[in-house]
Amino acid sequence: MASHEEHTLVRDCAAIVIPYGSTTLLPKGTVVRVQQRLGGSLTVAAEFGGLYRIDPESFDALGLEAPGPDPALAANGKRPLEDRIWDELRTCFDPEIPVNIVELGLIYDCTIEPAAADGRHPVRVKMTLTAPGCGMGDVLAQDVQKKLERFAEIARAEVEIVFDPPWNPSMMSEAARLQLGFF
Repeated sequence: MASHEEHTLVRDCAAIVIPYGSTTLLPKGTVVRVQQRLGGSLTVAAEFGGLYRIDPESFDALGLEAPGPDPALAANGKRPLEDRIWDELRTCFDPEIPVNIVELGLIYDCTIEPAAADGRHPVRVKMTLTAPGCGMGDVLAQDVQKKLERFAEIARAEVEIVFDPPWNPSMMSEAARLQLGFF
């Protein structure tokens, strides 16, 4: 979802350099243009070049408010945990591709382990990347982990990045292939 709105940073702003995954500080006064607003974060292009991901805790640097609590998380127990986990995985996006990681075919497995004595479940996710050298892999894995660990029923989420089998465009959903022009 591209908006291309412009903002001038009102303070120095922590950002992740796309596609490298390294962190940087965009200086106060930098003009950025929003390229993508999906999954709770922003992908912006800076006036001096380059793409950057800005997480909600830094939205105030753009004069924006961070999104409020996710109402889906408040719906504990109303839908099966597995369904809600898959819905949450669909809120994770590659900052360069406007398709979620589930539809891209990046999630190979999601296992909910039996609950511990406290009633909370460990969850294990196996995922891949569109390219083995993608610098955003750790960022995407952390997104998955953080989002899943917000569920009251989840004790911890372990995310493993694997490359077997290697990802290819045929792993995308039909809707994703259509959206990205792979037909």
